[in-house]
Amino acid sequence: MTPNELAGTLLRGMGQIMLQENALTGALFLLGILANSWLMFAGALLGVAVGTISAMLLKYPEKEIKSGLYGFNAALVGIAMFFFLVPGPESALLAVAGSILSTIIMNFMLRRKLPAYTFPFVLSAWVALALASATGFIAFQAQPAPTAQLDIISALSMGFSQVMFQANILTGLLFLAGILANSRPSALYALLGSIAGAAVALLISFPLGLISIGIYGYNGVLCGIAFSGNKKHAPVLALAAIVLSVLLVAAFSAISVPALTAPFVFSTWIVLALGKKL
Repeated sequence: MTPNELAGTLLRGMGQIMLQENALTGALFLLGILANSWLMFAGALLGVAVGTISAMLLKYPEKEIKSGLYGFNAALVGIAMFFFLVPGPESALLAVAGSILSTIIMNFMLRRKLPAYTFPFVLSAWVALALASATGFIAFQAQPAPTAQLDIISALSMGFSQVMFQANILTGLLFLAGILANSRPSALYALLGSIAGAAVALLISFPLGLISIGIYGYNGVLCGIAFSGNKKHAPVLALAAIVLSVLLVAAFSAISVPALTAPFVFSTWIVLALGKKL
């Protein structure tokens, strides 16, 4: 693989975080992360590189590698490690290990034709964070408490940015632009996901501060994108998954487990299964 091909592969890996196989999309996602945090930008680059190179060394199918399928879960692992843990050699090492694990899980699911989405990231990050917590060899970062006020613009924009742990309005706009660069239907359904996620959380009277920073919207964004290509019953399926994802975010919070993108994955799996039966 030439340097240009590798660069394109890594950027498509970034784009695949929101199910977009597009190098420009990936570049805009990276720019969005950099606009908020150079450390998490570094984590994203570390993860997507480790995931992609691991797949190459393990001789996974070249077509899958070039489409970015082994980069996006690893990129999320890299970002998550620098979001939850104090940055340093230990958290970087954990990011590398988690990225490799996510690549192996992704291949396992692809070989069995299972809808992986971001599940390899979720499982790998849970394992890595549990290891860090159990051993205590890496300190967790203190997260700032959200305000108690509702900010609609912030809620809708951060519904996009929080997909990659970024609480930043500009980042959210760059993420939306990245999706739009590849697919207008995906962008429309992603916007629906952010709006509907915030609206459902507001109707249930979930904390206004968490709504304002996109906590109840980002899984909805991914749910919307996942069903945007389903020409039949797409709005109904997307809305069902979005509503369920909001409830699952609250459920994970109640048991003190980092939700990550698990509400998106589980909601989408459930709706797909029910849709087939119905």
